Amino acid sequence: MMTVHEVSKLTGVSIRTLQYYDTIGLLKPSEYTESGYRLYDDTALERLQQILLFKELEFPLKEIKEIIDAPNFDRSKALDQQIELLTLKKEHLENLIDFARGIKWLGVKKMDFTVFDTRKMDEYAKRAKEQWGKTAEYKEFEQKSQNWTKEDEVNMTNDFMKLFEEFGTMKELSPAEEKVQAQVKKLQDYITEYFYQCTNPILLSLGKMYSGGGEFTENIDKIGGEGTAEFTCKAIEVYCGE
Repeated sequence: MMTVHEVSKLTGVSIRTLQYYDTIGLLKPSEYTESGYRLYDDTALERLQQILLFKELEFPLKEIKEIIDAPNFDRSKALDQQIELLTLKKEHLENLIDFARGIKWLGVKKMDFTVFDTRKMDEYAKRAKEQWGKTAEYKEFEQKSQNWTKEDEVNMTNDFMKLFEEFGTMKELSPAEEKVQAQVKKLQDYITEYFYQCTNPILLSLGKMYSGGGEFTENIDKIGGEGTAEFTCKAIEVYCGE
C-alpha cells in the first residue's frame, strides 16, 4: 500500500488532484487508515495509469470515468488504441516541429497549413471512443442504471461479485459439470437483467476479460479464491461451445 504522498511523488500527480479524483469517484483509494488517510494498492495505481494515458490524449475527466467504468471496458484493447492515438499525436507534433524549423532556419514562405490538420487523429479518437463506451450494450446499461441510487449500485456490485464467489466454490469440479454450467447461465441472465443483453459472443468476450489479468482478474480471485477468474473463463468457453 502507498500513501497519497507516496503516489504523488511516484506519479507527479499532485495530492490535491488525487483528492479531487477521489471526490468525483474517478480514482478511489483502496482503503483508508483509521486516521482517514488514503491508501492505494497496485490495482488503484493501474487505474491511475489508464487515467493519465487518457488525460494525455486530452479526454475530459467525465469521459475517462465513463470509459473505465463501462462494463465492457477492455483494458488490453484500450491500450492498443491509446498507443495508436499517441503515435498519431507524435507524428503530428513531429510534423509541426519540422514546419516550425523550416520557417526559422530556411525562411520557408509557402503558406502550408496541412501540418495543422488533425482530422486523421480526431477520426481515430472518435471511433475509439465509440468502441470504449458508446456501444449498444453500454447505452442499454446507461438506460437501465439511470435511476439507480448509490445504495442500488453497491447492492448490484455485491450481488454480481457473489456470483464469482459461487464459482470459487466449484473450482474442484469440471468446467463442463452441469452445476458449473448452470452457474454460467445464472451469470449470463444476471448481466442481461441488470446491465445489457448478454449474448453468447458477449459472454465469451467477458470471460476472456475476466481471466486476462489486471483489475477484473484480481477482484474475482480476491472474492472467489485464486484461479476463480480462469475457471470462470473455461466454464464460459464450454457454455458457448468453444
